Amino acid sequence: MGGDHDAVEVIAAKRDRRELSDDQIDWVVGAYTRGEVADEQMSALAMAILLNGMSRREIGRWTAAMIASGERMDFSSLSRPTADKHSTGGVGDKITLPLAPLVAACGVAVPQLSGRGLGHTGGTLDKLESVPGWRAALSNDELLAQLESVGAVVCAAGDGLAPADKKLYALRDVTGTVPAIPLIASSIMSKKIAEGTGALVLDVKVGTGAFMRTVDEARELATTMVALGQDAGVSTVALLTDMSTPLGLTAGNAVEVQESVDVLAGGGPADVVELTLALAREMLAAAGRDDVDPADKLADGSAMDVWRAMISAQGGDPSAPLPTARETHVVPAPSSGTITRLDALAVGLAAWRLGAGRARKEDAVQAGAGVVWHARPGDEVTEGQPLFTLHTDDADRIPRALESLEGGYEIGDAASHAPSPLVIERVG
Repeated sequence: MGGDHDAVEVIAAKRDRRELSDDQIDWVVGAYTRGEVADEQMSALAMAILLNGMSRREIGRWTAAMIASGERMDFSSLSRPTADKHSTGGVGDKITLPLAPLVAACGVAVPQLSGRGLGHTGGTLDKLESVPGWRAALSNDELLAQLESVGAVVCAAGDGLAPADKKLYALRDVTGTVPAIPLIASSIMSKKIAEGTGALVLDVKVGTGAFMRTVDEARELATTMVALGQDAGVSTVALLTDMSTPLGLTAGNAVEVQESVDVLAGGGPADVVELTLALAREMLAAAGRDDVDPADKLADGSAMDVWRAMISAQGGDPSAPLPTARETHVVPAPSSGTITRLDALAVGLAAWRLGAGRARKEDAVQAGAGVVWHARPGDEVTEGQPLFTLHTDDADRIPRALESLEGGYEIGDAASHAPSPLVIERVG
């Protein structure tokens, strides 16, 4: 195949709800990566996929074609098994930070190739870059050496892994085609399979602060990704977890790092500890190491030791004070009662508007920006007590952040608060 004529044929096939052949998929992904299929043609195909879907065979082949567009990493030389975790993105979702060192402390190496935040979902690399000196970019050799010596790495995915995905992701972002399940599943899984991890645990978020608003959508995405992983020989499982309420008590960059350190020190908010342990147990089981209880490694300080080694190995100073924002603004509770709702999207937008996130890929983020909330659903509050503290370097950002919090929480009586479970369902 070759040329514009064939791109139109592939677009028309999916437009008319036909299944694409293996050859068509291999050609269009390869040609797009090489620049032979124009962005507007791939945009049209992405929209056709969003509207008309793909069969499991098509998604599997599409994923394989994206993997084939770049290099594959190999961790077989390591002295211990590997496991990784991927979250579909949420608000206050700092779980990678305590989880990677915790799983490493249990004898399983964690190659956590992460991304940056876009919109209201924060990026793991942005959070860690608030640690003085820490750097996200490692060569493959540095990555392997650190996995062997420390056992955990959180770093930027190199350009060599699934370059088709990098190009397609940027295109989906500006063409309204991000929510297509075949495209989300193949995007995540092409990178994770190419990364070479032996086991993978997926944290698929459900609720207002997530891509997937309903359990049914989240289950479809999780089932698709678990099948892709299993078919590629990666031991894969998914947890559907609640993202209607933000995780922990912080959303931002340095504020989330501090909360993660609190968890590693044996404290921290109960929900963050619960999800960290649930994902750690799944990762250890998938890697064949379920003889170790990760709770013990939080209690005895060994997970904290790995955190300090992991930060130091990437140039960071784990003892340095974290950056703080120049301006803070306290929002008092407007009445007394029980918090019955705290909306993840409202909190995420507020943190983003304060400077913790970015609107475009090239934007810088503020290390100290974010939102801290002083009570969670189910907690009692008294009128006038601090409910939120907003952090930013730029006071002009505060009014718009306050706007996004309006209507984002409710204070009522205790009887009207029904706690929802954090882990909703397991797939795989």
